[in-house]
Amino acid sequence: MGIIEVDGLVKRYGEHTAVDGVSFSVEPGEIFGILGPNGAGKTTTVECVEGLRARDGGSVSVCGIDPRRDNGELRELLGAQLQESELPEKLKVREAMELYSSFYRRPADWHELIETLSLTDKLDTQFRRLSGGQKQRLSIALALVGDPRVAVLDELTTGLDPQARRDTWDLIEGVRARGVTILLVTHFMEEAERLCDRLAVIDAGRVVAIDTPAGLVSKVDGRQRIRFRPSAPLDHAVLLALPEVRSVERAGSQLVVTGSGDLLLAVTTVLARHQVVAADLRLEQTTLDDAFVALTGRPIDS
Repeated sequence: MGIIEVDGLVKRYGEHTAVDGVSFSVEPGEIFGILGPNGAGKTTTVECVEGLRARDGGSVSVCGIDPRRDNGELRELLGAQLQESELPEKLKVREAMELYSSFYRRPADWHELIETLSLTDKLDTQFRRLSGGQKQRLSIALALVGDPRVAVLDELTTGLDPQARRDTWDLIEGVRARGVTILLVTHFMEEAERLCDRLAVIDAGRVVAIDTPAGLVSKVDGRQRIRFRPSAPLDHAVLLALPEVRSVERAGSQLVVTGSGDLLLAVTTVLARHQVVAADLRLEQTTLDDAFVALTGRPIDS
C-alpha cells in the first residue's frame, strides 16, 4: 500500500467537475509528479490530499489516515507548500520559522533547515525584502518545519528565473534525500523529467497516463525528428517515399523530417544520392512534450 492512496477522487464546483475519477498511488520515498496544464485539476487534487477541500466522491488516504476526518493528525505528517503562499510583508524569516514551528508537537530543528536552504543571513529580513528564489526556499522550510513524512509542493518554481529554478530543483532532491516522500505539482516538462520518479498526466480532471518519464516518452512509438537546411531544393516526395519517414514539413529555410527506425541513415543516404548537403543537421529524439501531446492531443501550454 502506498503512503498516499487516491482512488476515484471526484470534486465538483456547481455544474463543473474539476476532478473526475482520479486515481494514483505514491510509494514511500519517491518524488511523484502530477503534470498537466493550468486548469487541469492538479491543484484541486492535491488540496483534497491535504484535507483542504472536501471530496465529492472517491477516497483519499495519507499515511493510512483520511485527510478530512483526521485533519489534526494529518498536520503532523504532511507539510505543504501552496501554489500561492504569501506571508505578511513585514514578517521576518526568523519570526515565520518560530511561528510555524510552534504549530507542531515535534518540530524539526528550524535552524538546521534555514542553514540547509541557505537563508541564515536572511533571518532578520522581512518577507517583502526577499527575492523570488528566497521566498521559495522559505516556503520549502515552512513546509518541512513539522518534520513531515510527506511534502506537497504545488507549482514550486513558477515565476523563478532559470538559475533559481535549477537551484530549487537541487533543494527538492535534497529534501527527498532526507527521507521525505514528495508529491510535486508542475506544468514544466523539464522539471518533471529532472525530478520525478513517476508521473500522473492529468488533463480535464482525468488521469490519462501514469508512468516514469521515460515510460511516457516510450508511448509515442519512438518518433524521431531530423531538422536540417538543404543546400538545394528537394522534392518532399523523395523523402516521403522512404519507409522510415512519416512526414516532411518546412520550417523557414529548414526541413523537419519525422519518422522512426534508422531515420538518420535513410535520410542522409537519399540526400547524398541527390547531391544535397544537410547543413545544421540535428537529430531530435522524442521528448516528454511530445508524449504529452500524444496523450492529450494538445500542448501543455495551450
